[in-house]
Amino acid sequence: MKTLAALLIALMIWGVGLLAFTGRVDHSTPPPEPPTADGVVALTGASNLRLEAATKLLEEGKGKRLLISGVNREATRADVQTVTKAVKPIYDCCVDLGFAAANTVGNAIETAEWAKSKGYKSLIVVTADYHMPRSMLELSAAMPGVALYPYPVQTESLNARRWWKTSSTARRMTVEYCKYLAILGREAFLGLGPKDKPAEPAAKEAS
Repeated sequence: MKTLAALLIALMIWGVGLLAFTGRVDHSTPPPEPPTADGVVALTGASNLRLEAATKLLEEGKGKRLLISGVNREATRADVQTVTKAVKPIYDCCVDLGFAAANTVGNAIETAEWAKSKGYKSLIVVTADYHMPRSMLELSAAMPGVALYPYPVQTESLNARRWWKTSSTARRMTVEYCKYLAILGREAFLGLGPKDKPAEPAAKEAS
């Protein structure tokens, strides 16, 4: 009976946490105007909206340079420019492409290496709304001395307010929440966050 009671309590705590997590995602967009930072980083994914948003921030002078982390290795600079809808002079001057990252941990390592190489101490982070909490944990662990300002982009295919109404959105939110909890646990008990180390291949600078 004690085991069952403990399991029910744990399940209840997990469920309350899930509701808090989804509420956080729902209320994260539209994001507030971010402060001016040294740089902007966009984490690639299924939607191109985050790349457009990050490019707009760069064009508005919110950062000196933009890193697009996790670019498909088969993509060219011209391909990425088309996706970002960037103004060519700014794109050619100030957008760096990172091809090494294949997941969020890779994004964190790639971004940390880029920020270190530029001497940046503050970054605006652009990624999907549901992905932002986990991304901030990974990025913070990889570069504890850098100030990070989240700029979440709403996911068109995800209704964060009524996430339970379809199996696909319920699964996405639940899986993301579990990943988020796993990182919280890792940091709380093990402190094994992604380390700042060279990423291969390194971020490609604009030439």
